[in-house]
Amino acid sequence: MSVQFDQVLPHGITLACRRAGPPGPPRVVFLHGFPEAAFIWDEVMAALAQGPQPVACVAPNLRGFAGSSAPTEVSAYRAKPLVADLVALLDALRAGGGPLPLLVAHDWGGALAWNLAAQRPDLLQHFLVINAPHPATFLRELRDSPAQQAASAYMNFLCRPDAERLLSDQDFARLWPFFGQAEWLTPALRDTYRTLWGCKGRGLTGPLNYYRASPLRPAAGSDDAVNSVQLPDAAVTVRVPTTVLWGEADVALLPGLLQGLERWVPQLQVQRVPGASHWLVHEQPQCVVQAVRACLIAG
Repeated sequence: MSVQFDQVLPHGITLACRRAGPPGPPRVVFLHGFPEAAFIWDEVMAALAQGPQPVACVAPNLRGFAGSSAPTEVSAYRAKPLVADLVALLDALRAGGGPLPLLVAHDWGGALAWNLAAQRPDLLQHFLVINAPHPATFLRELRDSPAQQAASAYMNFLCRPDAERLLSDQDFARLWPFFGQAEWLTPALRDTYRTLWGCKGRGLTGPLNYYRASPLRPAAGSDDAVNSVQLPDAAVTVRVPTTVLWGEADVALLPGLLQGLERWVPQLQVQRVPGASHWLVHEQPQCVVQAVRACLIAG
């Protein structure tokens, strides 16, 4: 069972965290995505915390998500302040030690972690990313792939000023379909998500601000930000050994996002999971556990 604690960062942001495994600095930090929170890693962390070689794990709720600081300004959810949260968190958790052995990230957590790995490779020994596109391939596909543009069209809906109300109407009727035909979505887990999203969707504002602050979404017109974004190779190249774990049945993030990835990730391994969707962490937690252990062994 995970233990909950608050990590106060030097710049005034507090992240609500979950910890499992032996005491001391964590060997693995897990980052969640939308519309989730750190609890999605509980089963994975519990498995890693057991056995003859238990692994210390920490999973924070990202800025804007339940229990963590939630600034009201959309600008507070741009990449720079969000990555600054991660740098400060790792500095605090490592307590002056060496690089984190492994960072694991999914969805929006992965988007932030790609930036962190490119900007601060000194903080990480290994990076495991689950169904979260590298910014350079995502930008390319958003500009050039009609299929990915259509698959990502929901992002523009999530940027609407009334998105919280629309998503929360009729017991979150528009939000549950994001999970697809989810056999793993038990009644108890539905209740967990209802609590997370909050009364009348108030818990969704911070998470939705990630979409509102990002220029990486399908263009609705010729003057949209995605058309002018520049990502120099030097700014997005990841020198950290990286494993990509990818559910091939992801309907929002298509396989084209993996094409040419080695240009920006020289030390790359890609592990495709046939039949798995975007929600691989929920669907196949043991697959994630095995990938984590393999990364830790590889160093």
